[in-house]
Amino acid sequence: MVKTDRDARRDGDGGDEFDPLNFGRWRAERRPRLRRGVYLLPSLFTMGNMFCGYLCVLYAIRGEFAVAAPLIGVAVVLDMLDGRIARMTGTATAFGVEFDSMADVISFGIAPAVLTFMWGLQPLQRLGWAVGFIYLSAAALRLARFNIQSVTPTDKRHFVGMPSPAAAAVPASTVFFYPEGIQDPRWALVALAVMVVPALLMVSTIRFSSFKKIDTQQRRSYKVLALVALIIAVIQLHPNIVLLALSYLYMLGGIGGAVWARFRRRGTLPPSA
Repeated sequence: MVKTDRDARRDGDGGDEFDPLNFGRWRAERRPRLRRGVYLLPSLFTMGNMFCGYLCVLYAIRGEFAVAAPLIGVAVVLDMLDGRIARMTGTATAFGVEFDSMADVISFGIAPAVLTFMWGLQPLQRLGWAVGFIYLSAAALRLARFNIQSVTPTDKRHFVGMPSPAAAAVPASTVFFYPEGIQDPRWALVALAVMVVPALLMVSTIRFSSFKKIDTQQRRSYKVLALVALIIAVIQLHPNIVLLALSYLYMLGGIGGAVWARFRRRGTLPPSA
């Protein structure tokens, strides 16, 4: 008795052979099944990150800079939490990585560019919006490079280039420190520097600390907890000054580390004949 194609598939004999009469069914059986759905918990934090960036743009257009600037800080916190929660709960997926990158382009690319343009780049006219676009492009390139580098084994203790959340914190903290805005074209050069310097650092090869070498599960002295409480209290008393200092110290720390490493390498090279 000769087996038909249907009998062969049922008996496991030649079930993957091409059937010209049932091409659609054959293609569906051969196609690997994709897992549908997303993990809700980390995706909620990512969506909250994106929502903060969207709100920042709206408030910046309305000229409410004192409200718009802190929203980028909230987005930074949510961006830190979504990845950590996904790793802790075992819910990290390729979809989550791509979704996080899309949200970061909005919160740490578009939102800082629009905020800084409305705050202090408008007096520069075309130069102002061109600088904002340069910053946005640098943030997108930084995120794309990070996704590529995260696939290959790298030193997890450092980022290559300034991270986009830390770069966005520089203009956000500057606007939060002085929310009145800039109208004089001469002072608008300050806003230009606040955009250009982090943009260049994002696409550079300068290493910035990732703080991932800090083991949060290791037992610490009670003094460490008291120090954290003191930092929170200081931020509560003078948030604009402390946040400005933290963002600029991180940026200058990366630049200083790169300069120190270069001088150190030059000092260890043998003298030329």
